Amino acid sequence: MRQTMKRHLLPLSLLYLAIAISPCWAQDMATTNKHKKPVMAIAVIHPTEGQSAHGTVFFEQVGQQVKVGADLKGLKPHTRHGFHIHEYGDCSAPDAASAGGHYNPEGYPHGAPTDAERHAGDLGNVESDAEGRAHHEITVDFITIDGDRNPILGKAVIVHSKADDLKTQPTGDAGGRIGCGVIGLANPKTIFDGHKSH
Repeated sequence: MRQTMKRHLLPLSLLYLAIAISPCWAQDMATTNKHKKPVMAIAVIHPTEGQSAHGTVFFEQVGQQVKVGADLKGLKPHTRHGFHIHEYGDCSAPDAASAGGHYNPEGYPHGAPTDAERHAGDLGNVESDAEGRAHHEITVDFITIDGDRNPILGKAVIVHSKADDLKTQPTGDAGGRIGCGVIGLANPKTIFDGHKSH
């Protein structure tokens, strides 16, 4: 008799346990989905007054790293151009001065993207070809799209007229701003379709 009761009580106990746990599990899943971070962002670059630089810059969060890819046109042929994230997502000024300085929440000096200490916005240079086009890719670990460390959503990407010498403070002597775009959330399908042909 006791054995029979035990056999009936065990499944019943498991059922009660499952019912008790399920709301907690559902709540945990909802919380996880609610706080899921975006993994792709894009900046559409428009020329500043009197310039012709334009294109797109995309960002993809992969673990602790961010892949950055730029496709630009309207550049001076065979020229290196400074390429930075700036602190404000404001390209409204004719010369894009409204975007502020280099994005630098950690207070480091200006440098190369490979330096241990550099601005969070220091992405180095892009280099144009004979037709004034540039394709540039870099992977960095000192920014996030919308994470805890140096999130870039709502900031601006600036393309400069000259090469960043990677040492002159605080801007790398990269010259004027010839292109500006605000970083926003991207549609992953749009980015995939736009770049799979490259």
